[in-house]
Amino acid sequence: MWDFFSTVRHRHSVRHYRNDAPVEAEKLHAVLEMAAAAPSAGDLQAYHIHAVTDSDKRGQLAQAAHQQDFLFQAPVCLVFSADPERSAGQFGERGRTLYAIQDTTIAASYAQLAAVAAGLASAWVGDFDAAQVRRVLDIRAGLEPIAILTLGYPAEIPEPTPRRPLDEVVTRC
Repeated sequence: MWDFFSTVRHRHSVRHYRNDAPVEAEKLHAVLEMAAAAPSAGDLQAYHIHAVTDSDKRGQLAQAAHQQDFLFQAPVCLVFSADPERSAGQFGERGRTLYAIQDTTIAASYAQLAAVAAGLASAWVGDFDAAQVRRVLDIRAGLEPIAILTLGYPAEIPEPTPRRPLDEVVTRC
């Protein structure tokens, strides 16, 4: 098991997955548990996760994501949807327009890091037609698809991408 810093440093967006290695149910369960363990405003968990393993649905998600075919290639796609009304019930408009989205992205981030810790790879997909994703997965009214996370065993390990220096992204006050 890696420590947190190693886990973060080994996280890369992977878009090529092994087709001979499905994600074990135990590992998928562990990733989903970590997503559900993420902090959320008021501990409301104002989100829902669709764990998509069906190849036809993954193919349709790839189409909804503007032909990003690696969604089909990945053995699992996790679709994270915000539940704005759940958050609005306690926090009003700010909960509806901000906290539910934050809760959803935090859960997706925890899932992405848990995948690395479990020896899996992932890629975060935000470029998709939300209405089409809703139709493919029959997502209930009121949920807003925010992110798709692909999961699987990597067929490649991409080179790390450059990061901006801390002085460019941090102001110390």
